[in-house]
Amino acid sequence: MAKRKKDDRASTPAMVALREASIAFAIHEYHHDPDETAYGDEAAAALRLDPERVFKTLVVEVDGQLVVGIVPVSGQLNLKALAAAVGGKKAAMADPKAVEKTTGYVLGGVSPVGQRKALPTVLDDRAVTFGTIFVSGGKRGLDIELKPDDLIKATNARTAPIGV
Repeated sequence: MAKRKKDDRASTPAMVALREASIAFAIHEYHHDPDETAYGDEAAAALRLDPERVFKTLVVEVDGQLVVGIVPVSGQLNLKALAAAVGGKKAAMADPKAVEKTTGYVLGGVSPVGQRKALPTVLDDRAVTFGTIFVSGGKRGLDIELKPDDLIKATNARTAPIGV
């Protein structure tokens, strides 16, 4: 996994944040079908990856506060487990407009890295079983590959069993 130079490609805030933190990552681009709404599944299929290694970034409202949950695209987020992981009680998917405004990313391209406002983040604990994982790079049709420990460092995340 090579670290790319700044002028290799157009950068997203996620890539800028990773470079500034001196975290190595690889860029994986694919054609995004504008009619597709299962963004993570599309990424796994287009990049020919095991869906267990491709993680989706979900923004949830826990007790009135926005929180990021990162889980494999092969499963779903357990809202109660996420709430418990951050010491909360009640959780629901966040309003899409609030997600876009707070993160600075469009739905389907929300990266856990480089968000406009840093949010508490929980990574499903299965991520650490892989050498590298894939997350959104900050736009539809772009994933970044990095080590789980580097994602934890970049997002100040904690790990917990939040996926089903």
